[in-house]
Amino acid sequence: MNAASMKFLKAILAQPSPSGYEQPVGKIVRSYMKKYADKVETDVHGNTWGLLNETGRPRVMLAGHCDEIGLMVTYINDNGFIAFAAVGGVNVPLLQGSRINIHTRKGDIPGVIAVKPLHLMTQEERDKGKSKISDLWIDIGAKDKKDAEKVVEIGDVATIDTGFAELRNGLAAGRGFDDRIGSFVVAEVLRLLQGKKFPAAVFSVATVQEELGLRGARTSAFGLDPDVGIAVDVGFASDCPDVNKSMVGDIKLGGGPIVGRGPNINPVLGDLLEKAAKKARVKIQIQAEPRATGTDANAMQITREGKAAALVSIPNRYMHSPAEVISLKDAENAAKLIAQFIIDLKPTQKFIP
Repeated sequence: MNAASMKFLKAILAQPSPSGYEQPVGKIVRSYMKKYADKVETDVHGNTWGLLNETGRPRVMLAGHCDEIGLMVTYINDNGFIAFAAVGGVNVPLLQGSRINIHTRKGDIPGVIAVKPLHLMTQEERDKGKSKISDLWIDIGAKDKKDAEKVVEIGDVATIDTGFAELRNGLAAGRGFDDRIGSFVVAEVLRLLQGKKFPAAVFSVATVQEELGLRGARTSAFGLDPDVGIAVDVGFASDCPDVNKSMVGDIKLGGGPIVGRGPNINPVLGDLLEKAAKKARVKIQIQAEPRATGTDANAMQITREGKAAALVSIPNRYMHSPAEVISLKDAENAAKLIAQFIIDLKPTQKFIP
């Protein structure tokens, strides 16, 4: 990965972006896209997109959501301990003992999610742990409620305090690869297309609030009215213990981006992506998607009168945890694949099966 791209990736991963609070990431995405797009726009929800060849045909929307799961402050008790709720699909058992940052108007406030010492647990507590988020609380070191309220307000959001780490063999770990890696890829497509000739109009969108029901993709797809919508998200890798390959297929990190097949995927569009992969010499992996995917591809497919949709995914281990792991090469190849697909598109291309 080139230095500028890596700097961009690290920058967006370092920012907090719980659903509905994606502004810090959006600012970095806008700055990066401006280097390569004809124009960059942001809507009232916070969806940000870079445009290339705006009047071209067909109109292609790329969607990588920039939000992540997180926490929200709901209550502060008399002793200054903070109750919280989940923003999106939080894996509750992973929270205990975690260091977190509460993102407030006055800046980040560090804290920890309390955990009862093992020595003081009953056997039942050891076996079951705490599975309800309402049983947990955040400790910021406050003296009492009044002290906590000096820095924290109801409705402030929080994220786990964990950073980006490069592992062996081109792998990387971090919080929120789901799905800031998708936002990275759609921005990288603009970079790869800069200076190239192609007939299509390209709208690379960093969508918001995907974790709360594909909300940003719904509104941006309606507004942009594309002919084609390609979601770039993460997919389940099965090359690790305890993942059943019969459920998700044989998907490996470093094996290439995933191209989904199923009712959410337009078959003509799917075939074109596979052809583009061969032309770009990018290895891909096929993953079965037997129902509507829980991705922006679903929202784009059913916008307005219906659109041709597809899903390109980056294999991901340990999804919705603070230690998600991907292959950086898979992300690079996803951008190359999509760029090749766009270059090969003809203005008269039809997507009716």
